[in-house]
Amino acid sequence: MLINLNPILQVFARQKEEKKERQLDRKDWINADRIVMIILFLSVIIGAIVFS
Repeated sequence: MLINLNPILQVFARQKEEKKERQLDRKDWINADRIVMIILFLSVIIGAIVFS
């Protein structure tokens, strides 16, 4: 009888279908820029509090 493998290892198995990469449109780029700017803004505020 064959040994059953952990189902955790199946996560690393290759997908049968390749996913098509979707092009980012202008709205997606604007949302990504907003998220990055918020992260930078908050990191500057936190850095000023920590190092003051």
